[in-house]
Amino acid sequence: MKMKKLLIILLPFIAVIGLILFNAFKKATNSSKRDAVSAGLTLPDGFNATIIADNLGHARHLVVTPQGDIIVHLASPKDGVGIVILRQQGNKATPKLSFGNFGGTGIAIKNGYLYASNNTDVFRYKLNNRDEVISPSQQETVVTGLLSRRTHEPKAIALDDDGNLYVNIGAYSNICSEFDPHGKGCPILDSAAGIWQFKADKLNQTYADGNRYAAGLRNVVGLAWNEQDNQLFVMQHGRDELHNLFPKLYTVHQSAELPAECMFALKKGDNAGWPYVYYDWMQNKNMLGPEYGGDGKKEADPKYINPVAAYPGHYAPDGLLFYTGNQFPEKYKNGAFIAFHGSWNRAPEPQAGYCVVFQPFKDGKPDGKWEVFADGFAGTEQQKASGRAVHRPCGLAQGRDGSLYVTDDNKGTIYKITYKKQ
Repeated sequence: MKMKKLLIILLPFIAVIGLILFNAFKKATNSSKRDAVSAGLTLPDGFNATIIADNLGHARHLVVTPQGDIIVHLASPKDGVGIVILRQQGNKATPKLSFGNFGGTGIAIKNGYLYASNNTDVFRYKLNNRDEVISPSQQETVVTGLLSRRTHEPKAIALDDDGNLYVNIGAYSNICSEFDPHGKGCPILDSAAGIWQFKADKLNQTYADGNRYAAGLRNVVGLAWNEQDNQLFVMQHGRDELHNLFPKLYTVHQSAELPAECMFALKKGDNAGWPYVYYDWMQNKNMLGPEYGGDGKKEADPKYINPVAAYPGHYAPDGLLFYTGNQFPEKYKNGAFIAFHGSWNRAPEPQAGYCVVFQPFKDGKPDGKWEVFADGFAGTEQQKASGRAVHRPCGLAQGRDGSLYVTDDNKGTIYKITYKKQ
């Protein structure tokens, strides 16, 4: 009898505990299903990610044709070819055509041509009315002879609506100190550390045929033409080694966070100030570089332009895309997605980046705080913090239906991110 009374008393508590355990199990199961559906990525509510291709090679930038074919540029040739065209069928994309005996980063479609770059040249291929390459073996050379000195070699590209081609030529240095030991002026700025402008329809151009559109940019891998305000936007990789080179001026923690990775809106003739300047995202100021008399407190000469947005140091921005589709919620319209490749030099802080962020825009300019849009590429928190990332985001492209595509240049994975209203 006593046992029966005790059981009656305990039944409500047992029921509550059971309900708690059931809900916890259900939540964990749903979370596991959501992670599996979203390809291991963490995304805002309503978004879903699918791995549509894998093991392609070191997949860098990509474009998606109006017909849905995905054209991917590999950093180095795989099986002898550096450009892969994938045909989408459901949630999978399979190789349709591979060509080009060169690796690289830049890839773009404009006015009936596919443009692709290696580390010294820009080529193009004629397309038919279905945006298919007509003769994969017959490439035309648009620009040749660009500098490539082992450091910051990728020649990322963008095209505007007036027949111009923009090419990044990265500085083959961290901060130019090996070329300018006395701080008198960096001599490599005449042919590197900037964006060069060429004609998109003229063949066999060299430096002499182009012009330096913008200077003082250490290295740009993510760049895009913003149709909303008809302007070139770029993402700069900031300098390294503030503490290692100047331990009396910068702590290891400051060196992990500084300088900012910067977004610049460029006009012809702009100078972003490298190597003389770096941007402190915590003070929101352009600072004079220590190699040129700076001490972490002195501000830079105002003749150098300020970034329009800034992000934590060493995140390594490798992709930039302005979203013009209608699939995603309205807040994303005309805003910018940025693919951060991830850091290697934020010690003693954990390594960071390895994500795609969203930067809101209004009237063609950044407006409001950026936010992490897609995370989880790196794997576990331990893999991320140590820098041993499984996947590293690089390229971004938008499909005709408004889907977002992301490349990973570590495992050669292609992600497709879609939205469905809840």
